Amino acid sequence: MRQATESGAETAELPPGAEGAVPAVPEEQGGAEGPAEGQDEASPKRGRRGPGADLDDDELAQRVLALLFASPEPLAQSRLVGLLERPEPQRVAAALAAIPERLRAAGLPLELRALAGGYTLMTVPEMGAVVARLSSARAVERISPAALETLAVVAYRQPVTKAEIEAIRGVQAGPILRSLVDRGLARVVGRADVPGHPLQYATTKEFLDRFGLMAIEDLPRDSELTRD
Repeated sequence: MRQATESGAETAELPPGAEGAVPAVPEEQGGAEGPAEGQDEASPKRGRRGPGADLDDDELAQRVLALLFASPEPLAQSRLVGLLERPEPQRVAAALAAIPERLRAAGLPLELRALAGGYTLMTVPEMGAVVARLSSARAVERISPAALETLAVVAYRQPVTKAEIEAIRGVQAGPILRSLVDRGLARVVGRADVPGHPLQYATTKEFLDRFGLMAIEDLPRDSELTRD
């Protein structure tokens, strides 16, 4: 579970007007339609279902909440389906969509957030000052300006080699790149098809999480950064 900040720097809101909403789940291809409500479950799709399909809606919702609460990282809907022993994906989507109202009804200072391609529970911004006391004694690992510049080059030019980063920044990038990889903000994704086949770097899910992005496409574009 995470802390939401009033600045929103490390969070990503759910789609406007649809707090707690989850994307529609496409129908599985190649299979027959699921049984109508109340119909016998013995069908060709039975083999794709697991013990989780027998959970009632309330128990399923409770388990979704428990997993989100316990997980140190956002959980994708597909991951939840697996952890819950394969209930119908549509039911997991419905359970996610119902979480915001459940939290409000229970009076809990928590909210569901879509983050880094998954879902997570966070404390509401109003509790930020209180929660900050818990972590005030911990040293906060900050990213230096030089590391931020290097990370920005990786984010916007990925996949990118060390030589390409150095050509853009004009300084040696090896130690900073290693630091970013050690922190989980960058990763090696392959080798460039050029002489010497140097390593190529890209950002990680931890990068998305740290900067409150759902996907790399959410980075501001050049036109958005240009000032008159």
